[in-house]
Amino acid sequence: MPTADVGNAPENTRADTEEQEAGGRISTAPREDSAADAPALGPVGWARWFWRQLTSMRVALILLFLLSLAAVPGSLIPQNGADAFAVRNFKERNGTLAEVYDRLQLFDVYSSVWFSAVYILLFVSLIGCILPRSGQFAGQLRSRPPRAPRRLTRMPAHTTWRTDAEPDQVLRAARTLLRGRRFRTSLTEEPGGPDGSGGSGSGGSVAAEKGYLREAGNLVFHISLVVMLLAFAAGQLWNSEGGKLIVEGDGFSNTLVQYDDFTSGSLYDTDDLDVFGFTLEEFHASFERTGPQRGTARTFRADVSYWEGADGAEKKTSIEVNHPLKAGDSKVFLVGHGYAPVVTVTDGQGKMAYRGPVPFLPQESLGLTSTGVIKVTDYRNKDGEKEQLGFQGIFTPTYGIDAERGPHSTFPELDYPVLSLNAFHGDLGVDAGLPQNVYQLDTDKMEQFKAEDGDLFRTDLRPGESVELPDGAGTLTFDRVEQWASFQVSQEPGEGWALAGATAAVLGLAGSLFVRRRRVWVRARRGADGVTVVEMAGLGRSESARLPEELGDLAFALQDDAPPAADPDGEGPAPGRDAGESAGGTTEDVPAATEDAGPSSRGENE
Repeated sequence: MPTADVGNAPENTRADTEEQEAGGRISTAPREDSAADAPALGPVGWARWFWRQLTSMRVALILLFLLSLAAVPGSLIPQNGADAFAVRNFKERNGTLAEVYDRLQLFDVYSSVWFSAVYILLFVSLIGCILPRSGQFAGQLRSRPPRAPRRLTRMPAHTTWRTDAEPDQVLRAARTLLRGRRFRTSLTEEPGGPDGSGGSGSGGSVAAEKGYLREAGNLVFHISLVVMLLAFAAGQLWNSEGGKLIVEGDGFSNTLVQYDDFTSGSLYDTDDLDVFGFTLEEFHASFERTGPQRGTARTFRADVSYWEGADGAEKKTSIEVNHPLKAGDSKVFLVGHGYAPVVTVTDGQGKMAYRGPVPFLPQESLGLTSTGVIKVTDYRNKDGEKEQLGFQGIFTPTYGIDAERGPHSTFPELDYPVLSLNAFHGDLGVDAGLPQNVYQLDTDKMEQFKAEDGDLFRTDLRPGESVELPDGAGTLTFDRVEQWASFQVSQEPGEGWALAGATAAVLGLAGSLFVRRRRVWVRARRGADGVTVVEMAGLGRSESARLPEELGDLAFALQDDAPPAADPDGEGPAPGRDAGESAGGTTEDVPAATEDAGPSSRGENE
């Protein structure tokens, strides 16, 4: 009848405890509390429970995912901070849906309450996770590697052999070898047997540990996320961004009144605008003319002359896509391009009422079909009465027309430019003092001109052509075409920190994924027959097929200073290189199975 061996139960329990302590927690992850450790529910208990949940890695990952998910609407829906004009157009086209979006703050995602809540919770979660782990990691760096457990044979990888070298010689060689492999080492003397019971022989053990960069990389990754969040917050609070459309030959000074649109963070002071300016001397654009990419832009380059400071000398440079002009803390980006027909309008008295380039905005990218308006405010009709004119039209760089699309451009370069216009007279509404969009014409108080046949007046002009307006209202001349470019001037105070944080996060993540944290122990003691017994064992944070291989390499290298001894029959053992190739056993009393064997190991878990 089988019986249980209860006599060795206390010894086995102590051995298991020591093995757990020797293996230890290689990770610095916070310990999960059991149900027995949970505090009594109450205000303090609930606060502790909430804090433990908030600072757990699981919740941090959930919040990071929610933050990424929350940023999606900001990319798909126009934002007030980036393009208020696009938001206004969206609201005009989608009345009911726009009201829903407005209530959910989807036009101001990055300053909304719900986005800020996720952002702040993630920030607090990361800080609460990093601080205790940093303290624990610093303690591990100051501490010595844990001493060898009594039974190295119970480690996941183990090897043992007998040698004629002295135990002290073996331990010194093992320490030198491990230090050469960048292990932190600690030498411990062990008088008596391996269990300290005063058995045969004396000796000691070397404890070594390696792979601290794994936890260091983990901490660097989390700290980098905090740095990126801080950089993002700084960019939202102290940033500025303005847009300016400039026709060839015109200039810009970095003052608030010069911008077409300007947005900034709540803590930004407009007095901090950098002192600089530039003039758009010439714009160059080229497009693919053949193949499936026909009409695709190939080069965009703005040649500018610029100055910095109140008395700065003028310099010349070029601004290209992804190659901005840097002036102080500001960057000037090239963001758009189009055409500006130059027109001249004379009134009913024959006097010039308007002359200049009028930027037309592209409505599509492949042909650059553009729309725009011309507003003539200083105008008198044939009777000498004050009135205002408005022209609404389409500019096509390469004119084409069909029944489906009507007038449109077939190519974005000026191969056959045509300006098509409708003409209105009346009140533009500019004298009311209310702001107007310069690219839109309010025709509520205006009347369209009619041709002699009674149809609505409409004209198509080529460069150099003129047209007489109906009823002696004057003339309109299409002089030539100039190009314009739009620029974005930005100040991003957290940009450098964000880049550094992202780089450090990638490096930290690589370290935490590819560096293996492991421990190695080497024990050497003299056996009852006077021959030194060497034991080696390894323990990793996670299961890895490389641990037995690494232990085998270490054992093979150590045999240069501790060569295997011949067995009693005079046959030398065959040294092995891979610690996972053969099975080993315990060496408390140096049984015959280990005395006759070369390096051996156990690759399985106990």
